[in-house]
Amino acid sequence: MDNPILYRKRIIPDECIKLKDDVILYHDSNMIMTSWRAFRPKDYLSYGYSCYFLDHGFKMSKFYRSDDTFSRWYFDIVSFQEGPEKGSIMVVDLLADVIVYPDHSFKVVDLDELADALNKNLITSGQMQECLENLDHLLKIIYEGKLSDLIMPLELQISRFQSASNAASKPLLL
Repeated sequence: MDNPILYRKRIIPDECIKLKDDVILYHDSNMIMTSWRAFRPKDYLSYGYSCYFLDHGFKMSKFYRSDDTFSRWYFDIVSFQEGPEKGSIMVVDLLADVIVYPDHSFKVVDLDELADALNKNLITSGQMQECLENLDHLLKIIYEGKLSDLIMPLELQISRFQSASNAASKPLLL
């Protein structure tokens, strides 16, 4: 199976971007793992890795600062649709997000944007329902202490990717 082509569609602001610079680390019928650089770096975000859980309706990202220190886990509640070209996937950001900090505290954010989008008819009631169901599913995983079950596959791919990158950057000894 060829690597999928990813598109990110945001509702607020209204934009659709082909994630042409993201590197696919792994994919199967349930998940896609990528590495990427931030479009607009911030003090807490320079680059990261993501796992799209195709069967759960969320994307989990591991954020790193520019000094290579871990910043936070970031979960986007999303829906997955067929993209505009063959072999592509449209990842629609359904606005609600969950941030998990290094101390394991977490918060749900952007519910005001979700309500505003529904009020302005930017999303359908079906999308609202999908968002809330996916958010509920993620929160149950967190409350049950099973977040590590989601994190471990991505951590394994990150480790493999970093090992391969380090090996490629070392000079050959003759």
